[in-house]
Formats: sequence, structure tokens, C-alpha cells
Amino acid sequence: MNWVITENNKKINTLEIPTISIDEIKSDFEKFNFRLVGFFGKEEFENIRLFVVLCDDKVGKLYITSSLFTREVKTYESFTQKFPQFHMFEREFFEQFGIKPLNHPWLKPVRKNLDDYEFFEMKGEEVHQVAVGPIHAGVIEPGHFRFMCHGEKVYDLEIMLGYQHKGVEELIIKNKYNNRLAESICGDSVIAYNMAYSQAMEALSETTITNKAQIIRRVALEMERIAIHIGDMGAIAGDIAYQMGASIFGVTRTLVINTMLEISGSRFGRGLINVGGVNFDINQNLSNKIVEMLDEVSKTVDRTTNVMLKSSTVISRLERTGVVNSDNAGAIGAVGMAARASGIDIDSRFDLNDKWYTELNVVKPFKATGDVHSRFKLRYKEIKQSIKIVKKLLKKLEDFNNEAILIQPNSNLAENAMAVSIVEGWRGEIVHIAITGMNGELIRYKIKDPSFNNWYMLALAVRNNGVSDFPLCNKSYNLSYCGNDL
Repeated sequence: MNWVITENNKKINTLEIPTISIDEIKSDFEKFNFRLVGFFGKEEFENIRLFVVLCDDKVGKLYITSSLFTREVKTYESFTQKFPQFHMFEREFFEQFGIKPLNHPWLKPVRKNLDDYEFFEMKGEEVHQVAVGPIHAGVIEPGHFRFMCHGEKVYDLEIMLGYQHKGVEELIIKNKYNNRLAESICGDSVIAYNMAYSQAMEALSETTITNKAQIIRRVALEMERIAIHIGDMGAIAGDIAYQMGASIFGVTRTLVINTMLEISGSRFGRGLINVGGVNFDINQNLSNKIVEMLDEVSKTVDRTTNVMLKSSTVISRLERTGVVNSDNAGAIGAVGMAARASGIDIDSRFDLNDKWYTELNVVKPFKATGDVHSRFKLRYKEIKQSIKIVKKLLKKLEDFNNEAILIQPNSNLAENAMAVSIVEGWRGEIVHIAITGMNGELIRYKIKDPSFNNWYMLALAVRNNGVSDFPLCNKSYNLSYCGNDL
């Protein structure tokens, strides 16, 4: 087999990664029936090496191979027509390296939007366009949404991002062990991003952190999930004018993030995680306070959700709105909460053999039908699940009271090495891939936010819905602009 088989957060030697043809990769992908996790390039003198990372969720294994494009070879036959989940990855690869996927059905810019960008158009006397953005009311980040409508009915939505050019991946290469940069990439996923970055650096530096630090990281990760899910439930309630739900969920979210403030000095967990462990401990008094807070949150979320979902007007807005079925979600490579709400059973916490999750014996939430109601209810289920996880993790923490929370990481990274770190943030899998050169220096750092997979899912969701349903569909996904515009 011309693939290196590895696991999450494991170091591999890049010199052992095979070089095979694009046709072999395509044939193997069809044969394996695995999921695409990474598809990105790296310059090698005058050549471009394409790395492909696949995931077998059933056994928690990662498969990695590569293909080399010489200076003379600037094209290959696109994967996307047969395997739609490649469509964004191929567009990004073309944009960055100029290697064209022939017969790609939608070869448009991902981040380099030009003045002559050609939007999809429909013809007809009664067809009209609605343009929204890139500047929005309030403080949300820039993105342009172009609706093709017949009356109030949306036939197509095209989403154009790429207005922010932060150069995050290049900045990480210049600043080894820069946790403050890592946690600033996506402000609503501070813990998840910082954890993925730290795990990648720890794998490459062969630094093993303590059990205590591992548990505290996961407690924070689940509290981040709880807080954002509650906030999103409030946002959905607000968009359908259910003001009681919006108010109560908003207040309840504050209880969670204020407890994060007590742990780390930041309501969003900034400064908590460092390469080598964590900077702040959770003692028994604080542990008891977290459990007490979560009990109160659980009761409030239960009561508010149950009352809200008994309202016929609420149900009429949520059910059968913004539907993406499991076939379409699977075809485009949807991930995370959005995928699970469409019946795709993937969750890297449990699928990638993380012992702190698999040992807890926590049942995954339900499979759903892909509408706004499913995305709302799945958030509720995941809040309850995460509360259970945090309580169990805090109980386990008692077994490691005497361990350090932070150790000094090894100063040097391994030579000619690669590490893939996948963390299930509240949106879904956040992927950080780090590669070193012959002297142990970082030479490539690749980041993939779950929104990179899921923005097209939002475009599918609004088809055949009313224009007025777009804000509700949008809130039900709550995708990231900054996670896409790296």
C-alpha cells in the first residue's frame, strides 16, 4: 500500500511518505471509501508536492500520501466531478500553486476574490438577484452572499469569502511555540485551535504532557462547546422572534463563560493552554464550583428547550427549514455538528481513539434529519452530553492531583517530520498539520476549519426556502469567516 498509516497526534517521517501518481490517489480513494481531511501543497525547489490525508473514522486511522508536480506539469484531472468533497480543497490548491484541476465544475477563488469575479446567474423575466454584504450590520466579519430568487423563493445562493488576508499559516512558521497566535485565529474556538496547535507541536517535539494537563484541556474544550451551543440556541430563538428563549439562553451562556474566567482569567479561555500543558490548575474547590454551575445550566437549558419546542409557532419555523439530507451532506464532505444533524455519524472525539473520551462510555447524540430543528436539537443534546463529560473528567482529575500542569517542551522539533492534529471543536473537526525540514525548522503549516467544509452546505440549505429564512438557516450553522479566510 502506497500510504503511510498513522494516528491523530503522532509524528511520522516525511521521507517515508510515498510519492504516487494522481491517478493512483484517485483509484485508492474510491477503493478505500475514506474521508478527505487534507489536500494541500508544499514547494520543493521548482516542484510542488501535493499531500493528501484521508481518515478512516471506523478505526481511527489516518492515511497519508503525496504526488509530485514538476515545473512542466501544471494540470491534472479533477477529483471533484466524481468526489464532490474535493471541490473546496482543489480550488484552494489551484489558487495557491496554479496547478489546475481540469473539468472542475466550480473553479472559483477561495480567498483571492478579484473585481471581475463572475457570479452564477439565472435568466428569466421574473428572476431577480439579492446581494448581501460584504459589509454587514453589527460586528460580524465580511462575506458576500448572492441570492438568485423567483419572488421570495431562493433557487441558488453563492457565497464569496476571502476578504481577510491574515497570513496565519506563514506567521505560525515564523513563531515557534506561539500559543497566543494560535488561540487568536478563530475567536469563538480559542480552546480548540490552541489545543490542535499545541498537540501538533508536542508531537513534533516529542513532548509528553501530564494526564492532569490533558484532562484540564478537555474540560475547557467541552465548556467551550457548551457555551457556544447555548449562545447559538439563543440566536436561533432570536431569529424567530422567540425573545424569552433568546434572553434565557443568553444569560445561561454567561454562567459558563464566567466560570471559564475563573479558571484562566479569560471568559474565552485565552492563556489557558500552552505547548507542554496548561497554565492554570483546577483545584477541588473550583471543580465543585464548575459542577454546581453545570447543574444549574442543565436545569435551565432543559426547561427552556422543552417549553420552546412545545410551541407550534416555533416548530413551524424550525421543522423542514434549511434541509440538507445525509446523502448531500456526505457527498460534499460535511463535518461536525452540521454533519451529525444531517445523519452523518462522525465525531473525532470518539472516532480517533482519544482515551479520555472513549473511556467515559458517553453515548453519541441522535441522528437527525438535516433541518434547522435538527441542528437546534442536536445542540441541546450535545450540551447535555458535554455536561456529563465535564463531570466525569473532573472526577478523573482527582486521580492526578499531584501531577504538574505544565512541563517545559523540548526546544527542538524533529527533523523531516509531519504531525496531524485533529480536535473536535464545537463546529466540528479543526485540523492542524505541521511539517518540518532537515534542520527541524517548520516549513509548512496547514490549517482547516470545519467551516471550510460546511459553507457550501449552507448554500444547499437555503435552496427552495424563502429569502426570509436565510438568517435562520445561517444562524443554525453559525459558520466562521475567519476560520475560512486564513
